[in-house]
Amino acid sequence: MAPKYSNKLTGKRILVIGGTSGIGFCVAEACVEFGAIVTVASSRQEKIDNTIKRLTTSYPDAKGRISGHIVDLASSDVEAVLTTLFDSATAEGEHKLDHIVNTAGDALSLKKITDVTVAHVQQYGHVRFVSALMMAKLAPRYLHRSSASSITVTGGISSTKPPPGWSVLVGWGAGKEGMVRGLAVDLAPLRVNLVSPGAIDTEYLDRVAGGDAGRKEQLVALYGSKNLLGKCGSPEDTAEAYLYVMRDTFVTGQVVRTEGGYLLV
Repeated sequence: MAPKYSNKLTGKRILVIGGTSGIGFCVAEACVEFGAIVTVASSRQEKIDNTIKRLTTSYPDAKGRISGHIVDLASSDVEAVLTTLFDSATAEGEHKLDHIVNTAGDALSLKKITDVTVAHVQQYGHVRFVSALMMAKLAPRYLHRSSASSITVTGGISSTKPPPGWSVLVGWGAGKEGMVRGLAVDLAPLRVNLVSPGAIDTEYLDRVAGGDAGRKEQLVALYGSKNLLGKCGSPEDTAEAYLYVMRDTFVTGQVVRTEGGYLLV
């Protein structure tokens, strides 16, 4: 009997924006393992080259199925930047995509609400919200128009359970969840979903800890103490949520949370 479940991504063309680190890398890695043709996109060529090297080392037989392209989601002309990315990833639409995943974010310095300006609000939302919306606007030109195709973006559990001082980011995050529902209606039969992770042990925690291993260990313990499972999530486990929404052709307009029971504590 031919495989019924394990080959759902075999031969599919998948673009992972933000696929060179953290959750995005693990999504790309999992797609390669399942036989997909994977393109990763990042703001730095060095990270793209390193990712391709890591993936081809782990999966030597997949060398011809992995590629990468530059994308600067912080650009003021992000629509043009994304158009260039899509043209490059699809040979100007000749090789249409089956799935687009966006896990990209940017490092921001949070400010107290009393210190926030209009410029700060716009800056906080540019990569997380505006670029995701422009990506979705352009995507139908480059995707197979079918319920088998999907767009998946990334949110965060703070939109549902805000920590102090996060008002602006929480606002954009909650708006992104609404945006996904609207896009699911507007872009049907293409499917649009959002994965909302909790605290995940990625390179981001290394940056928060300032490269201090002891401080990182403390952060992992702290975040783990705030959910039911007593640990931070792993990006490998979180990647499973993205695989789910790609493989289930009957799910759209949904927010899939992977947060260890944080919302129940």
